[in-house]
Amino acid sequence: MSSLAITALTLSHFRSHKRSEMVFDGRPVALVGPNGAGKTNVLEAISLMSPGRGLRRAVAEDLARKPEGLGWKITASVQGIAAAHDLEISADQGETRSVRIDGKATTQSMLGRVLRVLWLVPAMDRLWTEAAEGRRRFLDRVTLSFIPDHAEATLAYERAMRDRNRLLKDQITDARWYTVLEAQMAEQGAIIMTNRQSALARLAESQAQSDSIFPRAHLALSNPEGTPDVPAQDLAAALAENRRRDMAAGRTLIGPHRADLTAVYAAKNTPADQCSTGEQKALLISLILANARALAADLGKAPVLLLDEVAAHLDTNRRAALYDEICAMGAQAIMTGTEAELFAALGARAQTLHVGDDDGISRMIQT
Repeated sequence: MSSLAITALTLSHFRSHKRSEMVFDGRPVALVGPNGAGKTNVLEAISLMSPGRGLRRAVAEDLARKPEGLGWKITASVQGIAAAHDLEISADQGETRSVRIDGKATTQSMLGRVLRVLWLVPAMDRLWTEAAEGRRRFLDRVTLSFIPDHAEATLAYERAMRDRNRLLKDQITDARWYTVLEAQMAEQGAIIMTNRQSALARLAESQAQSDSIFPRAHLALSNPEGTPDVPAQDLAAALAENRRRDMAAGRTLIGPHRADLTAVYAAKNTPADQCSTGEQKALLISLILANARALAADLGKAPVLLLDEVAAHLDTNRRAALYDEICAMGAQAIMTGTEAELFAALGARAQTLHVGDDDGISRMIQT
C-alpha cells in the first residue's frame, strides 16, 4: 500500500531551528539525537501541515526562533492524497499563520484535503486522567482525520456559542437575540455529534479487524445531561429551555462542547483511567494505529504518523510489533529517540537521521 509522505522539509527560524533542510525517501524515519537538538520541533512543524494549531497548540508568535523573533517559515514537498504538492506555512513577526498550497494562498482547513497527519506525543500520556477537554480535543482530531469539514462545523459552533455566552454574561433576556444563535449552535452541534459518532465507529471497526498486539479499547461518548443526541431542532429546544440556568452560570452548560470520551481496556473490562501507566500508553498506541489503518482503508494511502519518544516506553517485543504494524501499512512514521538502538528492529526498513545543532543550523546526518 502506498502512503502519504513528506519528501522534503525546510525550517527557517522555526523554534530552535535557524535553518534545517531534510530529505525523506518515504520509509519510516528515525530522528536520533540528544535532548534539546530540536527533534520534537521537526515533528511540530510537520503537524502544522494539518488543520489546527499543531501538536503543541502553540500560537504563531511562540513558534519563532528566539531571540531573533523575525517570523518563521516551513516549506515542504509532499506526496498528497491525489497528487504531489508544495506547501508553505509561515508567519511574519506579529502576524497570524498563513498557508500556501502550490504557491496559492488558502485556508488551514484546505490542508486536510492534501495530507492526513496523526501524532502521539508524551503530553498525551495523561489523556485518560486529565480533564475532559483534552479527550474532546483528541476525539475531534480523530474525527477531523476522517472528515475534514468537521473543523468548519466546530468553528461555526464555537463562534455562535461565544456570542451566546456574551449575552448570558450581560444578562440579556430578549429571546430574539438567542433564537438565531441557538439555531446556529444546534445545526452545527448536530453535525459535530454525528461526525464524532462516525469516527468512533470507524475506530471500533478498525480495531475489530486487526490482530494487533496492542490492546483494544471500547470507546464511548457521553454528553452532558440535557443534551439530545440529534436532531438539530431538539438541541435548539434544549438550549432555549436551559437559558435561565445558563444565565446563572454565565456560560452554556449543555451541548457537544461539554462531551467526554470514555475508554475501557477491553480484555480486562477496566476503565482506562484505572489502568497502569503502561496500559494507558498501549491503549493510545492502539487507537493511533487503528485510526491510521482506517484512513489507509478509506484513502488507499496510509497517513503520516508523528511518534515522539514512543519507543523509549515500550519493551523490546512491543517496540518490534509497533514497527511491524507501521511497515505493514506502508506508513511514513517520523519518530524521535535519543539512541539509534531504539530503532534497531526496523533495520533497513527505516531511514535514520542523526540530529545535531550548531548555532541553530541543524545537521541531519543520514546513516
